[in-house]
Amino acid sequence: MPLWAETLVLLGSAVVLALVIKTLLLQAFYIPSVSMEPGLQEDDRILVEKWSGWFGGEPERGDVVVFEDPGGWLIAGEVSEPGNPVSSLLGRVGVLPTGGHLVKRVIGVPGDVIECCDSEGRITVNGVAIDEDAYVLEDKAAQCRGPMTGSCDWSAGPVPEGTVFVMGDNRVNSADSTVHMCLEGETECVPGDEFVPTELITGRLWLRVWPFSAFGGLEGTDAFDDVPDRSDDAPEAS
Repeated sequence: MPLWAETLVLLGSAVVLALVIKTLLLQAFYIPSVSMEPGLQEDDRILVEKWSGWFGGEPERGDVVVFEDPGGWLIAGEVSEPGNPVSSLLGRVGVLPTGGHLVKRVIGVPGDVIECCDSEGRITVNGVAIDEDAYVLEDKAAQCRGPMTGSCDWSAGPVPEGTVFVMGDNRVNSADSTVHMCLEGETECVPGDEFVPTELITGRLWLRVWPFSAFGGLEGTDAFDDVPDRSDDAPEAS
């Protein structure tokens, strides 16, 4: 076989393998904003695992997930795409990281009621205060860890079936579920828009692979260990 033909076969095989991996196992993404600081910094590269979804795994409280825009969630800084056709193609087949998705932490799962906040400024899930010191960006000026609403007094839920409630770890700079809640006096909102359908979730954060100095996973899932299950209380999604 001529060298050029062998090269084409090798390139074709590599592309097919990358597509299989991207579809079934892992996908690379980059972090386009500061909404998940301090754990994830802008321009970090991460790998998202998909295999748990193939075995019926559902998102759990504390998981950091990547998901498609439910509609109107992405802001200008989070929509940057590769600047040339080659990079765009390599991103589509899984060789290079892609953007255009959102990265947030799951706070509530079906049936959960999330409230802000207790006397110490902590959010509660099903009445249990969550100690988020391990992963939330500290803001000494903030009175609570319930962001972007203009108030430390709000509640969300019960979370409907097939959806999750998500928040960024940088609570004062994250366009997350709290931004899309219908609070008292608001007219430009749609009830239920604060919940992310699980069918839009691409996968769960597995590893941060760049920079090498911060290689590894993130803290946070054990913060929710004492939260009782309320899945039987989950209403049907509208």
